[in-house]
Amino acid sequence: MKKKYISPFKPKNFAKFKPLHFEIYTFKAGFKNYNNDLLVIVFDKLVPMSAVYTLSSTPSAPVIWDRKIDKNLCKILIVNSGNANAFTGIKGLNAIKSYTKVASTLFNCKISEVFVSSTGVIGEQLNSDLIINKLNLLKNTSSKNILEAAKAIMTTDTYPKIAKVIVKNKKDKIRIFGIAKGSGMIAPKMGTMLSYIFIEAPLSKVELNKILTEHIDSTFNSISVDGDTSTNDTVMLFSLENKNILLKKDSKFIQSISLGVRSIMLNLSKQIVCDGEGISKLIEVNVIKAKNINQASNIAFSIAESLLVKTAVFGEDANWGRIIMAIGKACEKINQNKLILKFGNFIVAKNGTMAEKINIKKLNKYVKNNIIRVNLNLNLGKSKKTVWSSDLTKEYIIINADYRS
Repeated sequence: MKKKYISPFKPKNFAKFKPLHFEIYTFKAGFKNYNNDLLVIVFDKLVPMSAVYTLSSTPSAPVIWDRKIDKNLCKILIVNSGNANAFTGIKGLNAIKSYTKVASTLFNCKISEVFVSSTGVIGEQLNSDLIINKLNLLKNTSSKNILEAAKAIMTTDTYPKIAKVIVKNKKDKIRIFGIAKGSGMIAPKMGTMLSYIFIEAPLSKVELNKILTEHIDSTFNSISVDGDTSTNDTVMLFSLENKNILLKKDSKFIQSISLGVRSIMLNLSKQIVCDGEGISKLIEVNVIKAKNINQASNIAFSIAESLLVKTAVFGEDANWGRIIMAIGKACEKINQNKLILKFGNFIVAKNGTMAEKINIKKLNKYVKNNIIRVNLNLNLGKSKKTVWSSDLTKEYIIINADYRS
């Protein structure tokens, strides 16, 4: 019997971690039959933010709402889980208008300064009263920690996803931290699943946009569980006031912050793949020496999203022929006689044919690992791409066959 997969990226306990400059409120509003399903974050003051959203042509009402009001300043963030408020027409937008109006009144801000997200079942109308009822309790409710925030946005996730780093510069140090949800309907098209990242330092809207744009492709846009892009995908980056930190003329410190944000984005991305519904293995696909980044990316995703590759990895079968198939179906102009294909450090194909000396015993032992690395050298150029994916298990089918129930 296969051993249960334990994610190497599962976060430590963040129960005692409380952020500065905003309050966290969580509730069981009634969108799910169990656990909290509503997160409300109220910032001490208006904060600069940057966001990327799904490229789906059937975006949810929250994505439509956020894009419309996005002036890069936020006072309140409201996230519900259990109902995606997607494909709900004008009623879905009116529901958002109802509860954001109440929130803006309670905290004396503009309705355009209230951002929203939803996740859950597509096509069901969202009952705004469930959110309004809890908003009216906010001022008599105690603030929660970051762990409770991460729990409140979960759907089929098996654990809350949190990451934190500390960036130091001379005597100054700042915290960067984030939460995310996602385990299924994961594929990269600008901001995968839901994720909210916070920087305890004063950055401008321009700087936030630059940081998020610079790192989105190598992190959230480099993961795939099932090749399906959600209607609700959103990633938001917030800058929090810190009067003790001065960044205007310190480009090196800003660069360090940028790298810190990337580490958070990559950590959360990997947590999402490692929590893929029913996953037993993490697949890392590394394509190097491609003609250009598009070629590297197309081939990497073709391998990572191949159902036959996924099932072979689940079955612990070093069936490298399926990877050759996946390379070919990307329809990129390559020279198959130049490529070198490895499972980890084991060469399985070279010079257009099977490698002459394959240690089958060691290879079979390697594919029993929890993390499987597929390394492909195209020998055509200097571009490279890394993509993270998961195997395809019986549990994935079971979970998604009765998701609504």
